[in-house]
Amino acid sequence: MRSSTVCALTIALLATVFAGDLGAHGVSGKDAVFLQSIQGRAIGPLMYLGAKHMVTGYDHLAFLVGVIFFLYRMKDIVQYVSLFTVGHSLTLLVGVLGGVRANAYIIDAIIGFSVVYKAFDNIDGFKRFFGFQPNTRAAVLVFGLFHGFGLATKLEDFALSPNGLVANIVSFNVGVEIGQVIALTGVLLVLGYWRTRSGFLRHAFVTNGVLMACGFLLVGYQLSGYFLGA
Repeated sequence: MRSSTVCALTIALLATVFAGDLGAHGVSGKDAVFLQSIQGRAIGPLMYLGAKHMVTGYDHLAFLVGVIFFLYRMKDIVQYVSLFTVGHSLTLLVGVLGGVRANAYIIDAIIGFSVVYKAFDNIDGFKRFFGFQPNTRAAVLVFGLFHGFGLATKLEDFALSPNGLVANIVSFNVGVEIGQVIALTGVLLVLGYWRTRSGFLRHAFVTNGVLMACGFLLVGYQLSGYFLGA
């Protein structure tokens, strides 16, 4: 497969994902009914829902794709993904168990901005236009906090039973990590192959440009929801 074809498929995939219902990564349908009916511990089902949320959570995945796009060593990948994991795990648990609430539109807009930020960083935007390079590790951790808060706002929309809540939320978070590993494994396989093609660096700029545009689309969608719904 030629590198240009791989690039085109990547762009098409991003466009397809973001062209759909931008609110689709929330908990809805049968999953929502199930969450509202839980009375006690439901460790297995909550782990499944957490994994499902991450695998279908295009905003979280888009950010992670940006994070690992130019990481070649497994040591660096583990380090950055771990920072993201610590961040979103902390705010997910604190948000739900501590009852800390925030406007979901604003949080999701910041999550969309995190996609813009990482794609802009990948094309050396900060060095080219501003003459400096932010701390990439700190940025991944901070944005991870917002991504976790985004997960929390989805769960806080439901009147979750306090019976077994701690075990259920921890199980959901474990499921999120499982889903993250599954999704990243697929992404790394695709990137690993693409990087062996001669045109990877040539098309990387375009791909990150598309990723950044998708992030702006998310930001605009969420901000419009905030202002129109106010």
